[in-house]
Amino acid sequence: MTTQAATIRLAVIDTDTAFLTVLGKRLEAAGWEHRVLPGGIPVEEIVAMKLNALLVDLSVLGADSWDFLERVCGAVPGLGVLVCTDRSTVAQRVRGLRLGADDWISKPSHPEEVMARVEAVARRRRRATGKAVEAGPMVAGELEIRADQYQAFVSGESIGLTRREFELLQLLADAHGQVIEREDIYQKVWGYAMARGDRSVDVFVRKLRQKLQRHSGGWRYIHTHFGIGYRFDPEALGAEDGSEEALTPAAADVEAPLDALVTAESDPVAPDPVA
Repeated sequence: MTTQAATIRLAVIDTDTAFLTVLGKRLEAAGWEHRVLPGGIPVEEIVAMKLNALLVDLSVLGADSWDFLERVCGAVPGLGVLVCTDRSTVAQRVRGLRLGADDWISKPSHPEEVMARVEAVARRRRRATGKAVEAGPMVAGELEIRADQYQAFVSGESIGLTRREFELLQLLADAHGQVIEREDIYQKVWGYAMARGDRSVDVFVRKLRQKLQRHSGGWRYIHTHFGIGYRFDPEALGAEDGSEEALTPAAADVEAPLDALVTAESDPVAPDPVA
């Protein structure tokens, strides 16, 4: 076990006694600080724990599982969140990762693999946090991008980005006007190779654009390069330019079906994802 493992503070939401017993022994031997939670707790309490990572079995949370996962991932941006559960479908795993989970582990799973995955997620989060502190805020148009808070502001007001939306915005902004291909965006933000036909990047770009327009309607920030990807380049709009949604008829045609795609993927999933 690496010396780095001793610095990890982990909370586990699970009621699987056999799994917790074996995992607990390995965590103690490695010198990890850890605690077991029998169910979902207020996000404020998770923040107060100053954790590096949270390992959660969604079946323990029942009908509130998806809401809890989204709230935790959105409210604690520096926290590594891993789902460890069984009897999951592809649609459920995709949904969990899109809500902000960093990894999804299927039970039964070996405790050494679980710990290695937690280490990997915590390591990525530490690197991202360290860079955020060093970088300081970025100002672009009316937008102030604060990597230390995982949020963007206009006139001091948060535009309400989720963690995934912020990571997407930061990636595009850090490219300084260079076009980033969709596959590269997915790999860097989601951490996986993009499957054929997956349009998660387009869905999240559209959501991000809507929030930017709502708070800074006089500027265009994200430009589409059809068939390739996206570019971040703040541009003040004149009266003749119209709104962000009216970029071109082609843009509207390409993006219009995406909300329906998300709904179609999400609706079939039962409230209890692993029941």
